[in-house]
Amino acid sequence: MPLQKLQFKPGIVSDVTSYSNEGGYVDGDKIRFRLGFPEKIGGWLKYSANIYQGAVRSLHNWIALDGSNYLSLGTTFKYYIEEGGTFNDITPIRATTTNGITFAATNGSAIITATDSAHGAVEGDFVTISGAASLGGLITAARLNVEHQIVTVPNGNTYTIIVSVAANSSDTGNGGSGVDGVYQINSGLNSAVGGTGWGAGLFGGITTSALQTQLNEALDNSETAVDVDDETGMNTANDVILVDEELMLVASTTDDDTMTVTRGHGGTTAVAHDDNTIVRLAIGNADGGDDFSGWGDASSGGVTTTGELRIWTEDNFGEDLLINPRDGAIYYWDKTDGLTTKAVEISTITGASDVPILAKQIMVSDQDRHVIAFGSNTLGTAIQDPLLIRFSDQESLLDWTPTAINTAGDLRLGGGSQFIQAIETKQQILVFTDKTLHSMRFIGPPFTFGLQELSKNITIMGPKAAVAVDDVVFWIGQDAFYIYSNGQTQQMPCTVKDKVFLDINTEQLEKIYGSVNTAFNEIIWFYPSSESIDNDRYVIYNYQDKIWYYGNMSRDAWIDRGLRTNPIAANGGYLYYHEIGFDDDGSAMSSYIESAPIDIGDGEKFAFIKRIIPDLTFNGSTNLSTPNATFTVKARNFPGANFTDTDSLTTTRTSTSPVESFTEKLDVRVRGRSFALRIESDAIGCKWKLGSPRIDVREDGRR
Repeated sequence: MPLQKLQFKPGIVSDVTSYSNEGGYVDGDKIRFRLGFPEKIGGWLKYSANIYQGAVRSLHNWIALDGSNYLSLGTTFKYYIEEGGTFNDITPIRATTTNGITFAATNGSAIITATDSAHGAVEGDFVTISGAASLGGLITAARLNVEHQIVTVPNGNTYTIIVSVAANSSDTGNGGSGVDGVYQINSGLNSAVGGTGWGAGLFGGITTSALQTQLNEALDNSETAVDVDDETGMNTANDVILVDEELMLVASTTDDDTMTVTRGHGGTTAVAHDDNTIVRLAIGNADGGDDFSGWGDASSGGVTTTGELRIWTEDNFGEDLLINPRDGAIYYWDKTDGLTTKAVEISTITGASDVPILAKQIMVSDQDRHVIAFGSNTLGTAIQDPLLIRFSDQESLLDWTPTAINTAGDLRLGGGSQFIQAIETKQQILVFTDKTLHSMRFIGPPFTFGLQELSKNITIMGPKAAVAVDDVVFWIGQDAFYIYSNGQTQQMPCTVKDKVFLDINTEQLEKIYGSVNTAFNEIIWFYPSSESIDNDRYVIYNYQDKIWYYGNMSRDAWIDRGLRTNPIAANGGYLYYHEIGFDDDGSAMSSYIESAPIDIGDGEKFAFIKRIIPDLTFNGSTNLSTPNATFTVKARNFPGANFTDTDSLTTTRTSTSPVESFTEKLDVRVRGRSFALRIESDAIGCKWKLGSPRIDVREDGRR
């Protein structure tokens, strides 16, 4: 038989059986399609060696009047403005204590207990200490007078911090009488945990009677024998202990303070823990008091609500910045005050009038310059209405009091039970509740804005799930992908729907982060798989070609190239420039594409494949000597059978030719009723693109 040309349909189709998708692709990773053909995606490099604290939940880029190119990022712990690779902490201050903090150390421990009456802190908060004296030994003033992250909060008047060395017997002082503390706003959750968050128990926790101890040795992510300093009171079967954010179910205990536990209880994830990590009784009545319950920790009661993540929104007011932690206040950073100045709550600025003290999202409308607070507290109260929209007077940060001579006011959404996300297009603001979609437009006095319901019975995954490209908005819902275009809302046909929705961590939906990569006409959503509590996978919709593909990548947030030369993503304390080279921050990046099975006729007869004529280009590779990819031919006899007969060979570009010169042919010997083709590469510096390979395939009888 003559050579057979293989031409596959672009995009990945995984929602049907592989045989029904003959002529297409069924799987891939770190590939995209251009002009109908698959190619390896671009790589990434660290933007700088500097790190930030927490997981990024928001990225925002703008240029000031003096040309400064700022990138702001809101994390679970802090809010930063990045310039030139340096992260400047502008996290707002919640409270300041003057001459009111004392310390107590324990010989042999690096944990220091601080006493500050009614401090208002929760676990994970940051406090900057100043004016402290040495405790007498190794705990010097220099080790105390820095910023600390609060480790535990035993009660409303004390908390613990960790210093860089363990105290010795001489550390008996209290730090002196002139110790000051500056507290940043309370930290939020890094992961959603059942029984936490707003409305679930007391904000700040019930801690006065809760038992706690600490690990007596480091713990990996699989050990079930937990050694603690003292297991008394938390050693009853079915007690639940809390270590960092992991719950563990106690099965039994021994006399040497070792408990046998089941790891990753209650939907949490088993992870490694350091020696001396605090261990609390989360569920169990052996202590005779209240178990621990607080912001970021599991509840001991029957509350089953899901805690809210620390999610930020922000927008520019001129060259200045407005920021809002979801369900928190609105803060203002004045560019003229410099990058070392903290953002301040707008309601505290002189001249402020009825500024919202709670909001789920803020926005500055581009055309008419109103500051808008979604899910705000009602005027004159501290009661948050999850469907209320309030807006300031035009061109004003401070005036939110409606009068006959200004444009301040409010609107209330008519459908759904709570606001989820607002996103601005060229013509309007689209406002999502948990069940409806509204259009919000500037109409001028006396009403200022008008609301129109666009769709009912739609869903949206979370506050970062919608993405706008000009006047078209794409978003991921609870069980489908949606598009709003030309006044119409529709579900988008998706060829990888089951791949996404059957493998997503439904307890961490608020972490889903949607963005755009306009250079390649791609909408990208990062999401946590069922095996992860953090974003570890992505799905892409190419809105020009109307095709889908997916892969594995851990990214908390992403922003398009816009005012920077490349897209920027955040993960693990670092910012990364994307679409640079073809490697994973200097290491090889694996990529592959796999076709659906192909057969002769109706698949009744066996086929014998003798050779492959590859059609592959390595144009753009930074490794000019040895870019390569591996072709694998897999054969099987029935749709339900495993691929049993395989042959893999490598095609490379010659390093000496001035033009592209590929391996002439690949000799293989594969026999079966159907076969599939897989192309993959893990070569460093390798860019590959597949064309239309040809195969020498012959009929080989019925048996």
